[in-house]
Amino acid sequence: MQQKHFITEYKKVQGLGTAHDGVGHWWQQRVSAVALVVLTPFFLFPFAHALGAGHAAMQATYASWWNATIAALFVITALWHLRLGLQVVIEDYVHSKPMRTGLLLANTLITTAMTFAAVFSIAKIYFSA
Repeated sequence: MQQKHFITEYKKVQGLGTAHDGVGHWWQQRVSAVALVVLTPFFLFPFAHALGAGHAAMQATYASWWNATIAALFVITALWHLRLGLQVVIEDYVHSKPMRTGLLLANTLITTAMTFAAVFSIAKIYFSA
């Protein structure tokens, strides 16, 4: 059975049909949100406990493989969720195609760079302790 796509005549003329990407994007946002709900307490409690106790306490906290792994997973998931959310905002509210393309590229590059920097920092603490 062939799927029907509801495309207006105007969109048919412009070639602006469905991109077939919305459901996957929606699911990625929901999965990352649920993962953040689970990961946040496991990240925040050790972080809050070490916060204010000095540099050595923070290093000791993230010298544990469990805390380092949870911190890395939290940062990866949070920045992935951020990228997905910003992508939706950019696609919905930036109407200039060159500006939208530039902002989407910047969104991906910046969140990817932040992810690598954070994971590298966590790994450096873990392996140097």
